[in-house]
Amino acid sequence: MQNEIVKLLKKEGKLSEKTIDEISNIEIGDFSDLVRELGKEETEHIKREESSKNLNTKYIGKDIYIFNEVMSTNTIAKFLSMNGVGNGAVVISEKQTKARGRSGKNWESPLGGVWLSIILNPNVNHSKIPLITLATGVAVENTLKRIGVKNAEIKWPNDILIHGKKVCGILTEAITSFNTIESVIIGVGIDANISIENFPEELRENMTTLNDEIGEKVDENLLIKLFLEEFEKISEQFINEEYETILKEWRKNSYTIGKIVEVHEPFSKPYDGYVLGISRDGSLVVEKIDGTLEKVISGECIIKK
Repeated sequence: MQNEIVKLLKKEGKLSEKTIDEISNIEIGDFSDLVRELGKEETEHIKREESSKNLNTKYIGKDIYIFNEVMSTNTIAKFLSMNGVGNGAVVISEKQTKARGRSGKNWESPLGGVWLSIILNPNVNHSKIPLITLATGVAVENTLKRIGVKNAEIKWPNDILIHGKKVCGILTEAITSFNTIESVIIGVGIDANISIENFPEELRENMTTLNDEIGEKVDENLLIKLFLEEFEKISEQFINEEYETILKEWRKNSYTIGKIVEVHEPFSKPYDGYVLGISRDGSLVVEKIDGTLEKVISGECIIKK
């Protein structure tokens, strides 16, 4: 994390021309004011005043940091969370150069997408973290409805699809201390106004963008505003332990339930199964070929048919 913060500040001219090796001896917390200052400067495409204009939230997005380019908004959000930035703060970047998805996979984040992370202090047990990811998926799906996308679906555990193609990914990371959750960082990447040609050829077949689906350019600032509003609604339900309400919405918009999938779990051999549903803890309930039932707590499912 330290080298990433230092590189960001050097690139934006917030540090002298000392080498990174010299600077790395400084306590990383000493850079927090510089990062916050940088996140309040003007950017070319994402505009704070437009993203937050008439924002109908109590706490989500009341503190917004916007950057021209970072390696990962989740890393910046983690850093800020560990250095005094509180609940509901949002980190946005016009581009990400080394973003990652689940299992460390690269996440392409060129100009034209919405790349953001939210700092949340939910005060919950670690076992509830998967539900935050599912709740975020519902928030994204509701946001897309508000801009006219009626056929978005949620693929377990962290993707949003349109016509079976990925348009959004979610990465949730917990910051813990002595088995206590200090904060949760929810990263969201939405392919808004991006040409599919900007993605590696091997990814294009399974990806789409809002621009392609709607047939016109999407207002990225409006998309951010609407998402922050929908996220606060769903996070309030989460905080109030209205888990079944969240799961009901997730099930209603699920792409995964009723599909035959190939399940990949950590430290286990892949297996095929039929997705029966989702349990109250957010686990996927799969019927294996031999008729036994399996709860998939973490991992990935590849849709076969």
